[in-house]
Amino acid sequence: MSELWDKLVFYFEFPMVQRAMVVGLLIALCSSLLGVTLVLKRFSFIGDGLSHVAFGAMSAAIVASVLLKGAASGDNSFPMWLAKLLDETNNMIVILPVTLIAAILLLKTGQNTKIKGDAAVAMISVGALAVGYMLINLFSASANVAGDVCGTLFGSQSILTVTDAEMVLCIIMAVLVIGIFVLFYNKIFAVTFDENFAKATGVKADAYNLLIAVITAVIIVLAMNLVGSLLISALIVFPALSAMRVFKSFLKVIICSAVISVICAAAGIVISILFSTPTGSTIVTADIVVFAVFWLVSLVKGKE
Repeated sequence: MSELWDKLVFYFEFPMVQRAMVVGLLIALCSSLLGVTLVLKRFSFIGDGLSHVAFGAMSAAIVASVLLKGAASGDNSFPMWLAKLLDETNNMIVILPVTLIAAILLLKTGQNTKIKGDAAVAMISVGALAVGYMLINLFSASANVAGDVCGTLFGSQSILTVTDAEMVLCIIMAVLVIGIFVLFYNKIFAVTFDENFAKATGVKADAYNLLIAVITAVIIVLAMNLVGSLLISALIVFPALSAMRVFKSFLKVIICSAVISVICAAAGIVISILFSTPTGSTIVTADIVVFAVFWLVSLVKGKE
């Protein structure tokens, strides 16, 4: 035990590990707050769909960077400058706008009676995933295509490469999400449980739905480095479902979900550092274990 503790202390002396912990906890916190609303509104499919879209956008950005470098005539040419910009921002200037647009489209098509929500997410998310994988294979900039794709989809140690700028962005987003939930708690509560009644009372439900979708898109883009594209929806759904097993109050569910998500993220990062396991998979596994515990607790309470 003392050896593991010494190893953990040693690793946390490195700034990159400290940044990884801060970013991981903030992403987990924001995901849990959004998760409660998304699950109750039956919008949890948005998380899964947008994560696939983000992967497709990232693939397109990587291909664009490769093509721009090939078309550049020198280090100072515009194509080379744009390619460097894509690399320096981790392709965020492409991934974030595309994912935001997809969030709006999913929201609109999900409300269309001709295209149901499950059909919309199937078209957009699966299509983006397939096209993204095809592009990476056709225009690969790496010899290990399978390894790069697997790391992106399921999460790897890329969380340890988080920069100071990305950490600041996560802090800003966390403050923004918490601020929105505090300031508009009553409106979000009304839209979550009875959207028609909220509209009848003058609440702009469509605007709040759009706000939730946009914030979800931003959080998903930030969370790609933490758990990977395919596991992001688990980070959103599991803490909320765990809290709902025990608590019935909306506020208590939100608080419990946030606590569960932060603890599981911290535990997952620590375990991945100590035992060299994939960070994303370890965090999601911790969420699954907690869900199982809360499910058992709900069964015991139901028998009392």
